[in-house]
Amino acid sequence: MEQIHINDTTLRDGEQAAGIVFSPEEKISLAVLMDTMGIPELEVGIPAMGGNEAQAITTIAHLGLKTALLGWNRAVRSDLEASIACGLTRVHISIPVSEVQIKAKFQGNCNLVLQRLHNSINFALDHGLFVSVGAEDSSRADETFLLDVAGYAQDWGASRFRFCDTVGILNPATTAQKVGKLVQGLSIPIEMHTHNDFGLATANALAGLQAGATSVNTTVNGLGERAGNAALEEMVMALKQLYQVKLGINTRRFRELSQLVVTASGCQLPPWKAIVGDNAFAHESGIHAHGVLKNPQTYEPFSPEEIGGKRHLVVGKHSGRHLVSNVLGQHGVTLDREEAQFVLEAVRNLSIQMKRSLTVDELLDLVPNRRVSHGIV
Repeated sequence: MEQIHINDTTLRDGEQAAGIVFSPEEKISLAVLMDTMGIPELEVGIPAMGGNEAQAITTIAHLGLKTALLGWNRAVRSDLEASIACGLTRVHISIPVSEVQIKAKFQGNCNLVLQRLHNSINFALDHGLFVSVGAEDSSRADETFLLDVAGYAQDWGASRFRFCDTVGILNPATTAQKVGKLVQGLSIPIEMHTHNDFGLATANALAGLQAGATSVNTTVNGLGERAGNAALEEMVMALKQLYQVKLGINTRRFRELSQLVVTASGCQLPPWKAIVGDNAFAHESGIHAHGVLKNPQTYEPFSPEEIGGKRHLVVGKHSGRHLVSNVLGQHGVTLDREEAQFVLEAVRNLSIQMKRSLTVDELLDLVPNRRVSHGIV
């Protein structure tokens, strides 16, 4: 893969998730943290919404951030004027390209789609703006028409073309095939925008990058409409660990960023969420915990410190004697083999009864006549 460009859209598509509202202060805090981490581009919102949205975008635009800031627009002059009024110098123009979308939004008139796009690009360029064009529902579009739209966008002066799997229907193979044709037909960069309706957003985005796309949309925690988008932390760590792509992003703040989005969105992460979930580096089962105690690489793809996380050894139904003894040892309790086995059985019984793993205090309470290394308790 060539150098990959990350364009995070947490502040736009992420906030479009049903029931999510970021306050202006939260949007600003997220933008500042992502800028500090080295995220190269942020899609900061929809200026045409006005009100608090425009206020937040304007504030962010005047913070002097290093990251490039992009505003999302329909192919409508008033949208672009709103982006300019917010102080943005980069705009994304979205147009539908599938039959179902064009019928719903343009009465099936493909020529009107092209006319609106042409006029919008001309207006943006006349005002000195960087222009990205997004093909809504690319994955369901007629491939010839999609190539025509992309070619026109390039000829009219767009600097980037976004391929959108709007309803998340592709798989990695079909993604590679469709994106590969665009890459061959264009000289401007192709950007991936994938949705997670079938749990394939990250995989499809990676497939598009392998096919020659060089930019990708992401959202923190995979936040986004319906089932969400390709997750920023998943994309960055996959590119870093699986493809050895250097992005210049401070990944050690991913947990911090993730938790900031959790707080702002009010949406808790499932513990098994890849990269930043609470269980991503948690070990309970006897075999796994025993292996990790000897060498973390046995059951971890990379160190939790790389994303600002910590390793957790959890005592519960599936734990083994080595793990129980290790956790107790960290709290000054030493047991012989027979005592450790007794405690292990008690741990499993209580864990089954409570239907969860145990806290350290609950574990300590199971130790009979508790001995510690510095005396008797």
